[in-house]
Amino acid sequence: MTRSEPDSCPGVLRLHRAADGPLARIRLPGGLLRPDQLRALAEAARELGDGAIELTSRGNVQLRRMRDADALAARLAAADLLPSPTHERVRNIVASPLSGRVGGRTDVQQLVPLLDAQLRAAPRLAELPGRVLFTLDDGRGDVSGLGGDLGIHATDAEAYALLLGGRDSGIRLGRAEVLPVLVAAAHVFQDLRGDHWRLHEIPHGAARIVAALGLAPTAEPVELPVRHDIPVGWFTQADDRVALGAGVPLGSLPARTAEFLTAVDRPILITPWRSLIVPDLDEWAAEQVVRVLAPMGLIFDAESPWLLVTACAGKPGCAKSHTDVRVDAATAVASGRVHDDGPVLPSETNGNAAYPTSTTPAPGAELPAERIVATGRQHWSGCDRRCGRPRGPVTDIVATPTGYRVEPPRGA
Repeated sequence: MTRSEPDSCPGVLRLHRAADGPLARIRLPGGLLRPDQLRALAEAARELGDGAIELTSRGNVQLRRMRDADALAARLAAADLLPSPTHERVRNIVASPLSGRVGGRTDVQQLVPLLDAQLRAAPRLAELPGRVLFTLDDGRGDVSGLGGDLGIHATDAEAYALLLGGRDSGIRLGRAEVLPVLVAAAHVFQDLRGDHWRLHEIPHGAARIVAALGLAPTAEPVELPVRHDIPVGWFTQADDRVALGAGVPLGSLPARTAEFLTAVDRPILITPWRSLIVPDLDEWAAEQVVRVLAPMGLIFDAESPWLLVTACAGKPGCAKSHTDVRVDAATAVASGRVHDDGPVLPSETNGNAAYPTSTTPAPGAELPAERIVATGRQHWSGCDRRCGRPRGPVTDIVATPTGYRVEPPRGA
């Protein structure tokens, strides 16, 4: 795929003109936020925007309806959320969120600030497209399946598979080689890409990077499937403290809830599943966090139907959307029409209950929102572009001018 238009991926200094106003995207390498940084985001959302912090599928955040771009940039720079004006849009680094605390073969979170610093230290890498994604997987397989461009997957405590275009290249690296190879690969990608934005778009892109790096495969490539295992609930860390994973309904975190999170005075990790983790708590503090924040909408139940549902911005944020898909998706959850398994069926009622009929919708049939029983993982989209759709098997619930079209995962 060759694109003629320039990369317009938003950042802090280049806002996106959404239908509901300017949108800013703030990169958070590894998803990490200090409490003071989360407070700065919450205050900016409340005082300059629509009052919410949106979590993205890359562990970043967005602020909508920004009324003063200069004031936003100044606030974020003061909070160290804009350490490089030239490289701000290329700091897309996703790492296993629980790495170094719970499970995994090694701690890849330690590599995040080092990789970020090396990317920012290379002037030419400021020209990378804002869509390029680096993935650092500690071997548990949670982020390797996210379709990154350049990444690593731990095979043991000191060895890593080099991932190119989201696939195992067969090349194995020692820990000391990881950063030099990833940065060198980023330079080669920049040499090769032309008008392309992603590595998989470049013909034979992975093979050409391997050749340019002068490396050779030494192992049989490992298949890296997409996993949908959102870390929600209570996790005992290796140091016997607690990490709390919390789902955020449709990825929208109210500024007021975020301000309560800052009072916990612990780092916050934003995950690529639009959830968050509060680590390093003692048991008493963890219990208080759940007691206070669950009534405010954070989800600590790993079986919650909210964890099955994602949605694009919809109206009023997107001019191309046919409807407010977030309201329709939230209504489906609240009315009990989201289930964790079984086929997607129309409802016999008008949404007050969720009793499915005995037949599935005919292919291409359109249904009103209140007749959709959304089962399993599903993504609600305001149009056929399906923005924000997660990877892996997902039921697509796509808005049309006259209703919704339901498309089960391929092979279902």
